Amino acid sequence: MIEFAYCLYTYCMNQKKTKRSKSSCADDLRKRILSLEIAPGSDLDEVSLSEEYGISRTPLREIFHRLSGDGYVRLEENRGAKVASMDLSVMRVFFQTAPLIYCTVARQAAESRTSLQVADLRKIQAAFTAAAKAGDVGESAILNHQFHEQIGHMAHNPYLMASLKRMLIDHTRLSQTFFDPQSELDQNRIAQAVDQHDAMISAIEAKEPSLAIDLTLQHWDLSRNEMEKYVRPDPLPLDVISMKDRRNAL
Repeated sequence: MIEFAYCLYTYCMNQKKTKRSKSSCADDLRKRILSLEIAPGSDLDEVSLSEEYGISRTPLREIFHRLSGDGYVRLEENRGAKVASMDLSVMRVFFQTAPLIYCTVARQAAESRTSLQVADLRKIQAAFTAAAKAGDVGESAILNHQFHEQIGHMAHNPYLMASLKRMLIDHTRLSQTFFDPQSELDQNRIAQAVDQHDAMISAIEAKEPSLAIDLTLQHWDLSRNEMEKYVRPDPLPLDVISMKDRRNAL
């Protein structure tokens, strides 16, 4: 009897450990995908990841299925798992769809929010502000993700929430560019984004849906051009352009 109880205890502890390991692995993979540490379209190698996270390949495949359902990963028959791509066709749909979803979410959040949800949003904003001022690119992008996801929860709309979560994956990956300032102008944009977050919170708290929509559109316009740099190549250098004119000159 004692031996059976010990075996049962050991089994339960191992199950809890596996569950924690799976949860930790899934969270870490999400963060690595969002930060572009694992590039869009990359293959996810089961063998190396199993060794890295100290879990067997069976629970790792379960994690891949979970991440696939969330939109982080694409599963291909006989080819394993790949990180969701960000090719031109995907980005075209993203830039067409994002402002529609954000504005609808903001309107419904202003109509349906609770005081507790507003307080939680302010906590996320405080952390986001600190990360942005510290110049922490990865943390700023993740907290910006959490900020907009929290507004999604405040809308109390499961249909919109599913779309918002999928869209935020690509938005957060793109925003690595926005939160990595290369000039004083870029730094000013980040400061303006922080201020816009504060204004959005106030509009939602005051239950002013029209104002929330206007502020959301301003916020989208602020970051859109910077995010588009991810898919828009920089102009060719002048010396390369001049080579074109001299290609036949010998």
